[in-house]
Amino acid sequence: MNTETSHAGDLLVRIGGIVFLVGALATVVTVAPLFLGTEPFPAPAYFVCMLMAVGFVLAAAGFVRSARQRR
Repeated sequence: MNTETSHAGDLLVRIGGIVFLVGALATVVTVAPLFLGTEPFPAPAYFVCMLMAVGFVLAAAGFVRSARQRR
C-alpha cells in the first residue's frame, strides 16, 4: 500500500471537517441576528453557510476513498 495515497483520504476527511466547522460557525453568526432582532446579514452571507454541506461531502468522499484503498 502506498503511503501517499492512503493519506489522501485522511487529508480529505480533515479538510472536510475544517470546512464543515467554518460553515457551522457561519451559520451561527448568520442566524444570530434573526433571533436578536437586529438587522440580518445580506444574502451572500447565507451562501457561506453552504460550506457545511461542502465540508460534509468532502469528509464523506475522503472516508470512502480511505475505505476503498484499505480494502
